[in-house]
Amino acid sequence: MEETTMVALAKMGGAMALALAAIGSALGTGTAAMAGIGAWKKCYLQGKQAPFILLVFIGAPLSQTIYGLLMMLIFKGKATASPELWPIMLGGGVVGGIAMGVSAWYQGKAGAAGADALAETGEGFTNYLTTLGIVETVALFVMIFMLLSF
Repeated sequence: MEETTMVALAKMGGAMALALAAIGSALGTGTAAMAGIGAWKKCYLQGKQAPFILLVFIGAPLSQTIYGLLMMLIFKGKATASPELWPIMLGGGVVGGIAMGVSAWYQGKAGAAGADALAETGEGFTNYLTTLGIVETVALFVMIFMLLSF
């Protein structure tokens, strides 16, 4: 295989990591946003103050896109230096991107539940945020362990 092809396939792995993580971030933020809007609506209907802090739950899944970007940038540098590693970069980018994307998607689902609960009770923000952090840890582990694999 030509070196230019190996470099291109390795870089494709990085691009896939970014794209798949971003898809998950879009699904997660969209899910949390819908719940946040519904929670604010309930507050307005009940004459309660609508908590602005729900934006934390809505925006939390965006960080997985950053992890995908970091993988892409590191893969880009490694692709030129070690093009023979293209199979692990391509496969790792796809599988890692899927894992980070699913983490973002489910973080958004958890954020949706947190937004609803906080708007209704006005309590538990720290507990809900900690839960989102635990779900995010999956994406962090994937990124770190994937980058340590080569």
